[in-house]
Parts: sequence; structure tokens; C-alpha cells
Amino acid sequence: MAISGISSGWIQPTFSEDKLDMDITTAAAQYEEATHFFLNLVNGLSEEALDISDGEGWTPRQVIHHVADSEAQSYARLRRLVAEPGTIIQGYDEGAWGENSTLGYTQLPIDISVAVFTAVRASTLEIIKRLTDEQLNNSGTHSESGEYTVRNWLDNYISHPRDHASQIQKIESKVADAAPQA
Repeated sequence: MAISGISSGWIQPTFSEDKLDMDITTAAAQYEEATHFFLNLVNGLSEEALDISDGEGWTPRQVIHHVADSEAQSYARLRRLVAEPGTIIQGYDEGAWGENSTLGYTQLPIDISVAVFTAVRASTLEIIKRLTDEQLNNSGTHSESGEYTVRNWLDNYISHPRDHASQIQKIESKVADAAPQA
């Protein structure tokens, strides 16, 4: 079964050096707030809500598994950018991961993925707090989008859980709007 939505037609964003013009303290606070925003939404979902579909993309269950896997990738990416400037940042095919039955995006419980997300974000927050202004310009080469700096990384992963929380909310809204009124 092909999964549309997140990966179908998805284009790796391009990054601008001036996109994140905040200090590290503000970036850390926004990163932490985005973590809590996503977790609060996910923790409020019922078991039934995890598998609702608007017919256009991934279910909330699939989104949650994707976010955990993406954050696991982000964990290594930031550390490589900080410790190994000039490194290669490998992209991955999100759609292939989502469609792979062994990875279980459509079937596995979300508790382990939520735990991965929580642990990775908590650990990475501590690294963000330790960044220096100079390290924001550390860069590597992303296999899909070219030059990729710590600043780009921050911009991307501050917004990532919020974007997917919004995606889940839109799914819920579409399904609720389409449900017959009693």
C-alpha cells in the first residue's frame, strides 16, 4: 500500500543562513516548547484516534512513528555537525520507512516511539544549551539539500514536531467535519 502525505511530493526544504536569527537561549526555549506541544497533543489522543484517516495522508499513528524516527536521525545529525564540521549528513526516504511493514508504522503501538522522541529531545536540548554562537555556523553537506549548518538544523527541528502536531490536528478536524451529525 502506498502512503501519501508526508513523503509523497515532499521536497527537502532549502535553508537560508538568516532564517534563524535568535539567540541560543531563545532557540533552546522554542525547541523545548515544541517538544511539549507535540507530547501534549499525542498524549491526548485516544487509541481509536491513532488510526483515523482523512484519506489523503498518514494516520496520527504513522505520523508519530515518523516523528520519532526523524528525531532519532536529528540526534546524530546535530552531534556530527558539532563534533565533525564538514561531515556528510545522510538523508533518508521517509516514504520508504513509512511503507516498510517491518518498521510497523501502521501497526505498532506508539509508546516506544513516544519514549524515543522524549529521550532524544531531552538529550538534544542539553546540547543546544551548550552551543556557542560560533558553532551555529558549523556546517556539513546534506545528501539531498547541500550545505547544512547547525543554524539550519535548529530551524528545522524547532518546527518539525509543531508541523506534525498541526498535521494530526488537521486530520482530526477533517474527519470530525466529515462525520455525520447526530
